[in-house]
Amino acid sequence: MRVEHPADGTVLVRLSGSWKMEDRLPAVSEVQRQIERGRAVRCIVFDTQGVTAWDTGLLAFVSKLREWGSADGIEPDLTGLPEGIQRLLRLAAVVQPRKTGRSDTRLPWLARVGTTGLAAWAGAVAMLTFIGGVFLAVLALLRGKARLRGSDLAVYIQDCGASALPIVTLISFLVGLILAFVGAVQLRRFGAQIYVADLVGIAMAREMGAMMTAIIMAGRSGAAFAAQIGSMQANEEVDALTTMGLSPIEFLVLPRMVALVLMMPLLTLYADLLGILGGGFVGITMLGLSPTQYFHETQSFLNLTDFSMGLIKAVVFGVLVALAGCLRGMQCGRSSAAVGMAVTSAVVTGIVFIVFSDAILTVVYNALGF
Repeated sequence: MRVEHPADGTVLVRLSGSWKMEDRLPAVSEVQRQIERGRAVRCIVFDTQGVTAWDTGLLAFVSKLREWGSADGIEPDLTGLPEGIQRLLRLAAVVQPRKTGRSDTRLPWLARVGTTGLAAWAGAVAMLTFIGGVFLAVLALLRGKARLRGSDLAVYIQDCGASALPIVTLISFLVGLILAFVGAVQLRRFGAQIYVADLVGIAMAREMGAMMTAIIMAGRSGAAFAAQIGSMQANEEVDALTTMGLSPIEFLVLPRMVALVLMMPLLTLYADLLGILGGGFVGITMLGLSPTQYFHETQSFLNLTDFSMGLIKAVVFGVLVALAGCLRGMQCGRSSAAVGMAVTSAVVTGIVFIVFSDAILTVVYNALGF
């Protein structure tokens, strides 16, 4: 390698020989020292006619020199490089890597506030854009024009339905048992043990059945959706679908959302039943109630309106969990670390959506007199 100054403001870097990773290649700092000893430099020119062989060693050398020159306002001229190097450098300049890590540089507080505000605004715009795309895909599905595979829908229905029964069974039974035990401690003081059945039944039918099922599905199916789509995003499979003319929202998001929306009401009814059975276990074993007394009291107190309110919440929760999981998957970067961050974000976003929407629906129910 030789560094020359053929004209004012121009540096010529002549390269020759083999430039491969296994060769002992010169460091970029050698070029920097020779440039700093010369006159003011505005352009770096390369001459690689003497290069007999090259691989990523030459590419790494040119990339580092180009990065250093750009930082100092020096414009490199790539025309003297091999055509393959030029194509790779142009591709690297066009496709910017997504940041998936955390920066150690601490910005001033005003800059952090501005950066956070801009990030929140960009996230809101991206979310609204995604929701709009999903809405158009649902309209296409209702018209029978959506392009999704029935086999995928069947797989997701099984995954969101039958495969989720064991964990829903365990959690719902324990929730009903805990509600009955808490109520029994207080009601036993007044000799009103029978009303434990009313407490457990109304809590499971209106609130806890739908909410606990939704939280389970957010941690299970929502995280799985984010991981699956995020892995496809990292492997550029989503870009491949777009290149083939297929809508990623119709092909990937729609079947997952439809499956979860269909299964959530059924899982909620199942959770209501298991919660009532858990309360019955406490009432029968600890409060001395007979099975006939407990379930007759539950039947006389609950009505279809109570279950309908829970089922409406279940449908809303299913939509929100699917949206959160698929949105974070579509926003995933192109690395394994980004997939993990997308899964975490999907679970947190889904649970926040569940709690927020549950509060809104509860207020609406109360305003309507239910």
